[in-house]
Amino acid sequence: MGGKTGIVSFQGEPGAYSHQACIEAVSHLKPHPMPTFEGAIDMVRAGEADLAMIPVENSTYGRVADVHQLLPESGLHIVGEHFVRVHINLLGAPGAKLEQIRSAMSHTVLLGQCRKFLKAHGIARVTGFDTAGAAKHVRDAGDPALAALASPLAGEIYGLDVLADGIEDNHTNRTRFLLMAPAPAHTPPGGDVVTSFIFRVRNIPAALYKAMGGFATNGVNMVKLESYMVNGSFTATQFYADIEGHPDDPAVARAMEELRYFTSYLHILGVYPAALPRHEL
Repeated sequence: MGGKTGIVSFQGEPGAYSHQACIEAVSHLKPHPMPTFEGAIDMVRAGEADLAMIPVENSTYGRVADVHQLLPESGLHIVGEHFVRVHINLLGAPGAKLEQIRSAMSHTVLLGQCRKFLKAHGIARVTGFDTAGAAKHVRDAGDPALAALASPLAGEIYGLDVLADGIEDNHTNRTRFLLMAPAPAHTPPGGDVVTSFIFRVRNIPAALYKAMGGFATNGVNMVKLESYMVNGSFTATQFYADIEGHPDDPAVARAMEELRYFTSYLHILGVYPAALPRHEL
């Protein structure tokens, strides 16, 4: 995957887990940080980046807020996925010692993933904007009593000392990222393929149940189904789904045809190769 600019955009500061995902998944592209998810997506829409690396869910924390609202509105296509194993380090200013640390800063998601370690060491939690931003703040502050919870990459970039490594409560913790591009991927049928789409059901009794029936009767594995409200309405619900298979596979084609009958809106976001770790999770 690549294009004219040789750039992949991501949200956050250098050293964020999204930055790590870029290095692991598309090492031939230059990672470019942006303050917001919208900014990372806009770079691709404007032709300033070939791809955007967007986190969508974490195996411990759940889905990333607001991203499923952004994906259908972006006009971009999902062309790949990547899973990052989330290793969390306690990073301090140069020369700091673990016993000196009184508070640790990070994104609220990471703070919640290290509760046991922080409690055991009497370390207070301080919410920061993002993980790598917290590491940058600790570097700039130079306070031996303040640490950051961030990736090993962030520690290297900002010259911090590793006071403790691998302190996450769940040692199978992973974040799933989606690669977004202006054009869809040319993914052939067969093999391990994921199809992602959004839909709204018709206003008839048991519409969702009936819409899902086609996947069950055709043996199509639906690995994700999430709902969220649209346009600020309590009655307008949109669904995001991932299935295993290609729209041109006969079983998937039959299931999607049945789905269309019970939906008022259906849009395929991407058809792309499944990441290798998917079946190992």
